Amino acid sequence: MRIASFTMAAVLTATAAWAQPTSGPAANGSPAWFLQMPPPPRPTAATPAPRPARAQPVTTPNNKAGVPLCVHSTVCDPEHGGSSNRGQLARVQWKQTMGYTFSYPFKLPYTDDNGPYHSGVPAVGTDSHGNFWVFQRNLPGEAQLTKFDSNYKQIMTVGDDVIGHQEKPHGLAVDGDDNVWIVDADGSTVMKLSPDGKLLKTFGTKLHRGDWDEAKGQRLLWQPMDVAFAPNGDIYIGEGHANESPNDVESPDADNVIGAARILHFDKNGNFINQWFGNSVGQGKFSMAHGVAVDPKAGDVWIGDREQYRIVIYTRDGHFLRTIQMRNLICAIDFDAAGNPWVASGQDGQILRIDRNGKVLGAMGNGAGREPGQAIETTYMAWDKDGNLYTGDTSVGRVTKWSKPKKKQG
Repeated sequence: MRIASFTMAAVLTATAAWAQPTSGPAANGSPAWFLQMPPPPRPTAATPAPRPARAQPVTTPNNKAGVPLCVHSTVCDPEHGGSSNRGQLARVQWKQTMGYTFSYPFKLPYTDDNGPYHSGVPAVGTDSHGNFWVFQRNLPGEAQLTKFDSNYKQIMTVGDDVIGHQEKPHGLAVDGDDNVWIVDADGSTVMKLSPDGKLLKTFGTKLHRGDWDEAKGQRLLWQPMDVAFAPNGDIYIGEGHANESPNDVESPDADNVIGAARILHFDKNGNFINQWFGNSVGQGKFSMAHGVAVDPKAGDVWIGDREQYRIVIYTRDGHFLRTIQMRNLICAIDFDAAGNPWVASGQDGQILRIDRNGKVLGAMGNGAGREPGQAIETTYMAWDKDGNLYTGDTSVGRVTKWSKPKKKQG
């Protein structure tokens, strides 16, 4: 028997029938909040076409990388981990009380004096020398990975001749040796590059999605989203884009049959250790691993289950610890230099500082949109040595600098 599950997205849908409150005061260390109401719904046909039965053959088209749309798996259904109408949700916004200010100091490739004309920025990272790596969704033949110095001056681009064209640039992270790791969701690879832009290692096979089966010697990736590192150098790759993923349960492809989000765990040399699976809904479950980070204090693995509005925490070895239900989309998770957790709320358009129980302690960002201080979808984040925060936007080609408030003299 299938049991429908309510997601936080459903709870936050603005309808008169629910009569939900639209704001709340600051309380218990959290700032005040309010709902950013959705735009008017698009016109729809009076009688929508019926959805095909699940047992029918797949007739949906593939995306540009040959990845089929989600089929057969429970996480393909909005009630089981995805929302087909996220643009119509009212979004929880938190009052900005931390005093951060925003600016756009980077001149990215393929922009002009009027601003970016394409090339969303899903991720940005920093190294120990204060340099920045920016990952862009550019066109074939245009560099997608760029390195800047601490003064935001471009010092290097890494082109398709090194990394190939990244079908869907996603996560990026810099390890303890200043190597940069990039994640191609649709291309099904994670690549490790040296600080000077040389390709050192590739996990997965380009455009060959599939399950990682160490016993069979099959080392494939399936919708990789993000990569994170433990203090000892261990590597964690988060996979699974839920409703946007090729959940190929019952597919004829023998290489890709599991159809569940997962975490892959490797040692610092890239040797496989283990993997664990989300399998959608329930305690210890996650319908996607859109963000992954390692708590530098406890060593636990934090997973951002975006559409379920929750953080799921495991030990470093893959044993479930707890689930934290949130009020926002959880697109990315990271820890600052002091070990404090932060999350990016994606299409909710804010960055949140939280405690280890998920309580929101502060926020920055003006909500969803393209206006100054807003984001269509803000995700992976990074800090400089002064504690300033940097975020990209998957749909807008710009990097936002969130400047930490200066301490008052006296």
